Amino acid sequence: VKEVASLNLVSSACDVVSAAYASTKESHPCLRCVCDAAEKGVQSVTEATASCVQPVLATLEPHVAAASEYASKGLDKLGEKLPLLQKPVEQILSDTKELVSHRVAEVKEAVSS
Repeated sequence: VKEVASLNLVSSACDVVSAAYASTKESHPCLRCVCDAAEKGVQSVTEATASCVQPVLATLEPHVAAASEYASKGLDKLGEKLPLLQKPVEQILSDTKELVSHRVAEVKEAVSS
């Protein structure tokens, strides 16, 4: 999970979503109350679940470690095949806009000639 979260694409996407969430909470007081209540509920459930699951995780730790290592290798291979994962969302959007703009210009030029 840490490796996935550290990918530029995932990290920047989380930042964008987090900023949008914070902005929405600030600009809409009614939503702020709902969001605050939801956040407290999720925090309570997370704390309760963590205390119950901890003994099970301790027992499964060797299996989790093996699965984590396997997933890490797969993620490394995926990163090699999809360099897009190493770019932030803003750069991907900018590159896409530039590519589309370039293609549209080429089509316009071909149609006019």
